[in-house]
Amino acid sequence: MKTYKLTAFEANGEKIVDEAFQADHDEAAKELAEKLLAEKNLLDKTHRCTSPSGKLLLFHS
Repeated sequence: MKTYKLTAFEANGEKIVDEAFQADHDEAAKELAEKLLAEKNLLDKTHRCTSPSGKLLLFHS
C-alpha cells in the first residue's frame, strides 16, 4: 500500500485537515479522499489529495 496526503483549507488559508492515509492505487486513494471529505463535510472547502510521488489526484478551490 502507498501513503497519500489529504489537505483541506479555510478561505483564509488556515489548514483544517492535514492527514495521511493508505490506499492500493491512485484511483482508490481519490475515492477514499472524497469519502473522507464528505464525512467531514469539507467537499466545498479548498482541498487537495496528492500521491507519494507528488501527483495531484484531487483538487478543489
